[in-house]
Amino acid sequence: MHVEAETRDVAWERRTELPLFYASLVFLAGYAVRVLVPAHSVWRDIAGLAVLVTWLAFIVDYLVRLVLSRARPLRFVRRHWLDTVIVLLPTLRALRMVKVHDAVMAKRRDHPRRGLYPRVITYAGLSSVLLGFSGSLGIYHSERQDPQSPIRTFWDSVWCVVQTLTTVGYGDVTPVTPVGRLIAIGLMICGLGLLGAVTGSFSSWLIQIFRRDDEEEPPGKVRPPGAPQ
Repeated sequence: MHVEAETRDVAWERRTELPLFYASLVFLAGYAVRVLVPAHSVWRDIAGLAVLVTWLAFIVDYLVRLVLSRARPLRFVRRHWLDTVIVLLPTLRALRMVKVHDAVMAKRRDHPRRGLYPRVITYAGLSSVLLGFSGSLGIYHSERQDPQSPIRTFWDSVWCVVQTLTTVGYGDVTPVTPVGRLIAIGLMICGLGLLGAVTGSFSSWLIQIFRRDDEEEPPGKVRPPGAPQ
């Protein structure tokens, strides 16, 4: 059986996926410190340096993959549009959670691969947490300076993001700045996809379990109403 050889850009991506994911957590932590810690603090300067270094790492990775792919720049951008967006906005790296999880499992070959439904729920859950935290920071950063904004604390921002991701939308706390509304629009789109993935997978998983129980039930056995299971 002929197995297609792994290309250089794919091999590079496989080897750097986990280190870059850890770098994205450092970036997110640094960004959180920049947003939440008061000004004129040495921790803000350290966090700013961490953000800059990790961002440069993402840019270098993108350029290396572009060179290794030997593709024209415009074609590479079209084929890897999500990676391009992530380079511009590293806080969106949670959208690559599927590849991160696959990279983790590839290093743990002795562990059995989990089923489809638990994997989808795990992907969506982790992505929701990371995107929610990133969105909360972004909205708070853009809204706190506007006197017309009802978002005055980080908790207000978290409450707004939870409403947006879950598509509840009470409307008691909403962003008013252009940047805050753009972040909210992105969270709405991601929330619809993540919520649909979780609910659909959970429903399919329950149906699969009930169908398996029905198939294991001995034929001709009928329980009387109210009988214990």
